[in-house]
Amino acid sequence: MGTKRDYYDILGVSKNASPEEIKKAYRKIAIKYHPDKNPGDKEAEDKFKEAAEAYEVLSHAEKKQRYDQFGHQGVDGNFGGGGMNMDDIFSSFGDIFSDFFGGGGGGGRQGYSRGVRRGKDLRVRLKLNLQEIANGVEKTIKVPRYISCDTCGGNGAKNGSALKTCHTCNGTGQVRKIMNTMLGQMVSTSTCPTCEGEGQIVESKCSACHGEGRIQKEEVIKVQVPAGVTEGVQLSMSGKGNVPKRGGMAGDLIIVIEEVEDDNLKREGANVHYPLYISFADAALGTTVEVPTINGKVKIPIAAGTQSGKVLRLRGKGIKELNGFGTGDQLIHVNVWTPTSLSSEEKQFFEKFRESSNFKPKPDKSERNSIFDRVREFFD
Repeated sequence: MGTKRDYYDILGVSKNASPEEIKKAYRKIAIKYHPDKNPGDKEAEDKFKEAAEAYEVLSHAEKKQRYDQFGHQGVDGNFGGGGMNMDDIFSSFGDIFSDFFGGGGGGGRQGYSRGVRRGKDLRVRLKLNLQEIANGVEKTIKVPRYISCDTCGGNGAKNGSALKTCHTCNGTGQVRKIMNTMLGQMVSTSTCPTCEGEGQIVESKCSACHGEGRIQKEEVIKVQVPAGVTEGVQLSMSGKGNVPKRGGMAGDLIIVIEEVEDDNLKREGANVHYPLYISFADAALGTTVEVPTINGKVKIPIAAGTQSGKVLRLRGKGIKELNGFGTGDQLIHVNVWTPTSLSSEEKQFFEKFRESSNFKPKPDKSERNSIFDRVREFFD
């Protein structure tokens, strides 16, 4: 379908639309392009899927927030949006069509079940260093997950043969129990213990999966992490969780970001900080020093007469904003190092200049205010 359209444009709603307005807009479009009203029309089917994809994101608070922050990159492909098929749509949103189409079966669409089961989500932690966080990165991870059994096609039966209707519940998945009480007969309903609510049973189990319809396998998955993520951010990969027993939709893979602390640079939002220690001589005479940044070392000049506490700014050397609108800075905090012990010769040198007026502190107003600002920041 080429470049994806804006989800709000697809549904014809504003970014401030309420959940009910979003649902109403989707319902109107989905009914218009429903496959039962447009048999064999590929264009209508594409529009039907497009609207369902938009609704799947905008009706989900967390996905909608990610989409509002950084567009399709936040919810597309690996991160929870596109690629919905008809099974996904009718199992998730089939009830929306119930007033217009024949009740169950996903809004009258034959062959699609509203009762499609969904497997469990998987959750993994992904450690990233500061450079990976700053620039974005593609990571390859190994995830042990349940996938559909190839031998039986996922139904759990030997050679993929047809399942049999459960004789206990006659295919309903539930059993009724009638109890006689002082108030008369009471009927209770519970999940069928024979088929566990599935309505069908495996007579001859698949030798590969032992009747479960799934096997556990370690899968190699590529994760595209956008620049600017923070500790605790969760990325969702649709359909990369576990598949349920004997058929159904796979759950999602939830990736929780974990920041690995850098030895030199400390992150604060989009900015990074670095403490630079220089000698008294370098502060007085000026020099050039090499400092680490996210993307390697750079040389910076230190002006003669630099005071301890001065902050130097390297613009654009910080972290990209998650929404892609800017990049932070690197702040270098200058600290003039005072030696804790002196040789006799060094003591004589400093004694000689102790009374020199040029060595007497003479901070101006801006320097005093700078000190007060730092004190306020400490107690805030």
